[in-house]
Amino acid sequence: MRTTRQIHVGNVAVGGGAPVSIQSMTNTDTGDADATLAQIRELANAGCEIVRSTVPARNVLDAFERICAESPLPVVADIHFDHTLAIAALERGAACVRVNPGNLRGGEVAATEVAHKAAELGRSVRIGVNGGSLAPNVVEKLGRGTDALVASAEHYVQLFERAGCHELKVSLKASNVRVTVDACRRFAQMSNIPLHIGVTEAGPVSCGIVKSAVGIGSLLLDGIGETMRVSLTAPPVEEVKAALKILAAVGLRPAEPELVSCPTCGRTRVGLMELVSQVEREIERIKASGRHIALKKVAVMGCIVNGPGEASDADVGIAGSLHGGVLFKHGVKVATLSEEELLPAIVRELEEAAR
Repeated sequence: MRTTRQIHVGNVAVGGGAPVSIQSMTNTDTGDADATLAQIRELANAGCEIVRSTVPARNVLDAFERICAESPLPVVADIHFDHTLAIAALERGAACVRVNPGNLRGGEVAATEVAHKAAELGRSVRIGVNGGSLAPNVVEKLGRGTDALVASAEHYVQLFERAGCHELKVSLKASNVRVTVDACRRFAQMSNIPLHIGVTEAGPVSCGIVKSAVGIGSLLLDGIGETMRVSLTAPPVEEVKAALKILAAVGLRPAEPELVSCPTCGRTRVGLMELVSQVEREIERIKASGRHIALKKVAVMGCIVNGPGEASDADVGIAGSLHGGVLFKHGVKVATLSEEELLPAIVRELEEAAR
C-alpha cells in the first residue's frame, strides 16, 4: 500500500490513510448559483465528497463565491488559460483550484503566482496533467505518452513546492487507459503526493464505465489513488454511482448492499433482467431517502440451480422457478412465491432492513 502525505480539500482529508474520496463536476452554468447548488446537493446525496465547478470568466465570480459559501461539499475551481481566475477563485472561497500549468498563459510565472496565493490562504491545489494539453516544448521532446505526463507532473510539483505550496495533489490523465495507468504507477513510485485518478474523456456510460473500471480499478488494487472521478458523458450523479460501485468492487467501500444476479440461460423462466432492474431501482430509492440497508448481499437469480445454491452467502434473495420462484435467506428457502410476488417480497425485505 502506497503511503502519501495528507492534504485537505476543505474538510475532506486526501491521502495519508484517509479513505479514497469521490469527486464529480457540475455541468450547470456556474453563473447560475441556484442551479449549480441544486446539482451539488444532488451529488452530495448520492455520495459525492468533493465537487468541481468551472470558472471560465470573471463574470461568474460573484455566483461562484455564493456557491462556495452555501455548498455542502468543498468546491474545487476548475481553471484553464487565465491564472488570474485561479487567484480570484481562491480569494472568493474555493477550497482548492485545479490548474493545468501546461495551458496557463504566462507559463511558469503565472503558475508560480497561483502557488503563492494558495500557500498564503492555506488552500490546496490539484496539478492536472492531461495528455491533450501538455506544454508545447514537452510534446516536441517527449510526445503525449507516459514519459511526457510523468515529466510534466514532476516538473510542476517542483515549481509549486519552490513557491511554498505543499498542499498538492496530482492527476495524470489520458483517454488511453494504459497510458493513464502506466503514468500513475510511475509517478506513485517517485512521489508521496496524493493522486487524483481517473480516465479522461472516457465517453458515454456504455464504454466510459468499462474504461474507468479498468483504469481506476487497476490503480486502486495496486494501492494507488487517494481521490477519484469517473468521467462520463452523462449526468454527474451517474459518475458518483459508478465510483461507488468501483470502490465496492475493489473492497474499499461496502456496497450496502451488493446486488448479485445470474447472467440468465435457457433455464430462466422469469423476466429476470427487468426484475433485477426493478430491485436495483428500489435499492437506490431507499438509499436516496437517507436510509442505510443493513444487508451485505442481495441476490436475484434466474433459477433454483443458481439460487439459493450459488448465492448461499446472500443475506436475502429470490430465485425464479418453472411456476414462480422462491424467497431464500442465507441459502435456506423460506417461501414459495408466484412470479408476481417475487418483487414485493424482496422489497419488503429491503424495507425491513432499512434504517
